[in-house]
Amino acid sequence: MQDDRAETDGTTAAEAGHRLLTRLRQAAPVLVGIGLFAAGIFALVRLLGPIKMSDVLAGARAMPTSSLLAALGATAAGYAALIGYDWSALRHIGRKLPFPVVAAGGFLGYSLGNTIGISILSGGAVRYRIYSAFGINAMEIAAISTFVALAFGLGISVIGLAALSLRPDALVNVMALPLHQLRLLALVALILVVLVMGWISVTGRGLKLWRFELRAPSPGILLGQLAFTAIDTCAAALALYVLMPQGAPDFLTFLVVYATAVMVGVLSHVPGGLGVFESVVIAALPAGVSVEHAAVALLLFRMIYYLVPFGIAMLAISINEARLASGPIARMMGGVSETMTPVSRAMSGVAPAATGTMVLGLGVYLLLMALMPSVRPDTYYPHDLLSAILLEGGALASAVLGVLMILLAQGLLRRISAAFWLTEAALAAGAVASLANGLDIKSAGLLLVAAAVLWPIRGEFSRAARLTQNLLSPGWFVLIFSILLSAAGFLYLMQENMPYSHEILLRFATDANAPRALRAGLAATALMTFALIYLAMQPARAHSASPDAAALAQAAAIVAKQEAPEAMLALSGDKTFYFSENNDAFIMYGVQGKSWVAYGDPVGPALAVPDLAWAFFDAAYAAGCRPVFYELSERYLPIWVEMGLSVNKIGEEAVIELPAFELEGPARAPLRELRAQALREGISFELLPPPHSAELLAELRRVSDAWLGQMQGREKRFSVGRVDPAYLQRCRIGVARRAGRIVAFANLMETPARRAATIDMLRFGPEAPDGVMEFLFLALIETCRNEGLARFSLGMAPLAGLRTRHGARLWNRFGAVLFKYGGAFYNFAGLRGFKQKFGPDWEPRYLAVPGTLPPLTALRDVTALISGDAEARAERPRRRGGARSTAQ
Repeated sequence: MQDDRAETDGTTAAEAGHRLLTRLRQAAPVLVGIGLFAAGIFALVRLLGPIKMSDVLAGARAMPTSSLLAALGATAAGYAALIGYDWSALRHIGRKLPFPVVAAGGFLGYSLGNTIGISILSGGAVRYRIYSAFGINAMEIAAISTFVALAFGLGISVIGLAALSLRPDALVNVMALPLHQLRLLALVALILVVLVMGWISVTGRGLKLWRFELRAPSPGILLGQLAFTAIDTCAAALALYVLMPQGAPDFLTFLVVYATAVMVGVLSHVPGGLGVFESVVIAALPAGVSVEHAAVALLLFRMIYYLVPFGIAMLAISINEARLASGPIARMMGGVSETMTPVSRAMSGVAPAATGTMVLGLGVYLLLMALMPSVRPDTYYPHDLLSAILLEGGALASAVLGVLMILLAQGLLRRISAAFWLTEAALAAGAVASLANGLDIKSAGLLLVAAAVLWPIRGEFSRAARLTQNLLSPGWFVLIFSILLSAAGFLYLMQENMPYSHEILLRFATDANAPRALRAGLAATALMTFALIYLAMQPARAHSASPDAAALAQAAAIVAKQEAPEAMLALSGDKTFYFSENNDAFIMYGVQGKSWVAYGDPVGPALAVPDLAWAFFDAAYAAGCRPVFYELSERYLPIWVEMGLSVNKIGEEAVIELPAFELEGPARAPLRELRAQALREGISFELLPPPHSAELLAELRRVSDAWLGQMQGREKRFSVGRVDPAYLQRCRIGVARRAGRIVAFANLMETPARRAATIDMLRFGPEAPDGVMEFLFLALIETCRNEGLARFSLGMAPLAGLRTRHGARLWNRFGAVLFKYGGAFYNFAGLRGFKQKFGPDWEPRYLAVPGTLPPLTALRDVTALISGDAEARAERPRRRGGARSTAQ
């Protein structure tokens, strides 16, 4: 017994070690990201240490207008080239859209996504919202995003290497290599990249690098994309170059520095390369260039190249909302053209995410303003008590309001109405605080303009949800940490020349800038810490209901009002319900490990779905779990993309349009023969409506048990019904008889209006002849067609339709290979081939998971729910040393 216990303890320790290792692997990207960001901020602070931040701000205000206009012009050229990325990507996947649509999708995608780079905006919701309205599906949009990322990386590498081969002295300050060696390395790398890309483009072959396969576009598209990348890179570098002080190197040399800084920033995975990009640029500049003036140029470049396009995009979204509201702006600007109407609607869907990003930035801006010296301290007497109170109150109010807006930003991302109105109030209060904090009229004007821009978007914020849910995700902690770290570095740079003493916090005067900034920073940090502790102590609240009689009755009432037959699975009794606030919609789900796995699309009115989906998303994280959405249709894909979830195709559903279904023609000859053979074997068909007799249910149980015995399995659940009397009494059941004895059966899930139906369970006994499944399918299809139903679903074929086309993700390639060669595990291809006999249309089905969760991990949890492994493990007795004991 001692040996057995030691073995058990060892197994437990091994499992615990494996779980710890898994958690460390999951946390590694977050920890690495934090470390790289902190390193970038530290390096930037060290590089800027000799200068005064106040002088940098003064230099920014003194920048010549001609330089600013030149930077704006270069930025416009750069964003025009960025639109070309999307144009090339669409040609690469063989799709063509009107140029105004591509221009709108490209500009909004890059102007919003480039600003911060958060997942809900960068390459996700923006493109999907716009392009999907023109028939581009989720997999094609993923291919576009992959193409853009690869095109940018390879293009800037080619340009940077070419420039480095001509100007190897550009990196003399950051690379300890002789110039001739550096030039040789650049030339070899450039030739190698060009030859490899040209070869795989001309031949159409792929290049496999570790787990990834690289496929180049056709030569024409490749050359065109290189031209777009060259214009984009040169224009962006020029936007920074024209702001640089005297002594900067020539443009070709500077292009090498810029390309290197961009690539290092991208590889660091820090959003926007913040801190990393600036550190590389400053370190690579010649010794004679003023670091202070270089910092001015970098600050203005960030504002012009990132914030100005973002502001234009926000203004466009605001005007679009005003036009949709049919107010004065709509009458003045006229209606939207037919081509651009889908784009206009898509912009409304992007508005909450863009608004949340904007408010987050304004919150950071207010926080930094509180840490700066008063803008006009010379207008006050040093010992004027009223002036000191105003300055002190303004700095503290700016810090507190900045923190509040940072916290409100996530509420805006989730379309919460209260977050919008509190944001409008915070912007107005921030304008007043800016006036008190040294008569900062420009900041006050900026905040009031922001409030005006947001006003037309108020209709997009309609959710009545708690603001405090889902604020403790790992990504949110990283963001808060990054903001506080940046603020600390900013405060250090602003007040570096002020020696610290214990009395500094107690010094109140109009010229006491450092004490005031320090107090504001401490107030902001304390408020943020208090808010996070408060949120962490809040109990999780949800609208979940176990599948008891009351919940099933409520769900049945909702199912009866909608058109999706698969919603009937909600009544199988093995799923939990998450109801909407008004109890008019629900999500059915199961809990497996740390996953809340929702099955299918939310059930209920379309208008109720967005709020319900976000509430479920929040509740899962509030319970310490992750939301997983399994077997989704394309109907609500923009919502999952907007949440920042990774959407992965998992198969296709076979759907027959019944009015067009016929058995005539040579293609249907095998089906006619199978039916004739079944009739010769004495097989008959009958479709039985409920209520069903106890004798019938007992016979169905006999057939099901025999089928499960043949399959050497047990009853499935979750995504399929069960032979449960209460559930089967809700369904019509098609039976195949031989000599009066049931040899096979299938139950139908149908919409109450009898417009659509789908097969749920299909079971047959050992005495069933060959071809009985085809006979049963065919009989059900023809019966439903004759009854006037419009659609009939044969169910999903897992992993069907996954292609390894150009730009396909690793999951698609893995799924396609498994579909083709995975017969030893499951007959994926055979199942699709069986359903293809009936000539269905194939509609894609998806799995949506958090971006940090591998699809295979989510599918493992889904498989456990479907197979019932969790329940089996809970019920299975454990054995120790041959003795049987009951699990506690």
